[in-house]
Amino acid sequence: MLPKNVLITGASSGIGRQLALDYAEQGWTVFACGQNAERLAQLANAHQNIQTVQFDMTDLAETQAALQALPVVPALIILNAGTCEYIEHGEIDTDLFRRVFEVNVFGTLHCIQALQTQFDSMTHLVLMGSTASYVPLPRAEAYGASKAAIAYLANTLALDLEPQGVTVSLVSPGFVETPLTDKNDFPMPMRVPVAFASEKIQAGIAAKKREIHFPLTFSLFLKSIALLPLPMQLWVVKRMTRKSA
Repeated sequence: MLPKNVLITGASSGIGRQLALDYAEQGWTVFACGQNAERLAQLANAHQNIQTVQFDMTDLAETQAALQALPVVPALIILNAGTCEYIEHGEIDTDLFRRVFEVNVFGTLHCIQALQTQFDSMTHLVLMGSTASYVPLPRAEAYGASKAAIAYLANTLALDLEPQGVTVSLVSPGFVETPLTDKNDFPMPMRVPVAFASEKIQAGIAAKKREIHFPLTFSLFLKSIALLPLPMQLWVVKRMTRKSA
């Protein structure tokens, strides 16, 4: 049985915040990580089981200093922090790509690098992907590519860390009601409340699932499209998104 302590990045809002509150309510010691001091303070005040850790995960040295100073490395590590920006009309903006990858990919890698020497057979590492990585979607070049990188990372780490007894899980949510998706200006089918997302993630973690994806109808629909030949995938996606593209 895992020691009841958990580290969660991106805990100041959205899915991370809900997970922090839910685990704290269940008696876990939560190390809630983020950048925003004010929101972290509000989170710490919300429950006595929450301890906050403020750092910029895009800065390797700062990440290492913060995470290596923890009194204990939690057995459950949920690297949830992420961001999203969209490309317009297929016009590549390398600065935009860099901003997205710095958080979604390199921020995740920085956390892993800072903690990996203390991984053991009790460690459960959870990475935050997205169903957006299943199929090509309009405007999602940067975000989708970053989440595809996370999916590949999670699956290869699952192989390479298995000899140490480390469990690696990939979370692939659909649309969830968070401040990040509130900014979207297009229809978001089957968008689910953040409490639903937290519940599904917790259940998947408890069952040690390799991939946790939800809502099930939406994720299985995208997975089925991904099985088609690429020209058919593109045709289906264009028909699905033509009103919102």
